[in-house]
Amino acid sequence: MIPAITVTPAAQAKVEAVRAKSGHPDACLRIAIAGRRGGQFVYQLDLVALNDAPPEDLVVGAPDFRVLVDASSAADLDGALIDLDPSALGGALRIDNPQEGWRDPVAARVQEVLDRQINPSVAAHGGYVELLEVRDGAAYVQLGGGCQGCAQVDVTLRQGIEVAIKAAVPQVTQVIDTTDHAAGLNPYFQPAKKAS
Repeated sequence: MIPAITVTPAAQAKVEAVRAKSGHPDACLRIAIAGRRGGQFVYQLDLVALNDAPPEDLVVGAPDFRVLVDASSAADLDGALIDLDPSALGGALRIDNPQEGWRDPVAARVQEVLDRQINPSVAAHGGYVELLEVRDGAAYVQLGGGCQGCAQVDVTLRQGIEVAIKAAVPQVTQVIDTTDHAAGLNPYFQPAKKAS
């Protein structure tokens, strides 16, 4: 399936300026979905020579301005609009995509609980909780910011996050934390160090 992707003239001009500045005037804009953050996609945008692109990439657009689309991302990019973000310094590209959000109604309800109840609370401690997926009755989450590496994370997860999600979304029977807490750089609460 070749997705319908629209690139505004302003976005095309920005890409053409970057191509010229980089010394690769024939490079194509390549787009792929690299993951998900909450209900929104995380996009990977690159300039790639047509000959260097993965062979399964799909080519969208006219010969003078082509967009390469990662084949596994194509269905989730159908209807996307690539434009300039007026709020970003230097005119960064932004993607408005009607495919974003959770298609699964259970995941959408879990995301709503995170957005309305959980994240406003943990934000006070510099933290956040992202939903990665809901599968077989389990909601897979990842914690970040002050929640990553926090000594109280088990309490927050079991007595706060899991209780709120299960109460609002009875189809969820467990919440699984996939976070690498050892990598936390600025946890909100650190255990006391023993005196020597």
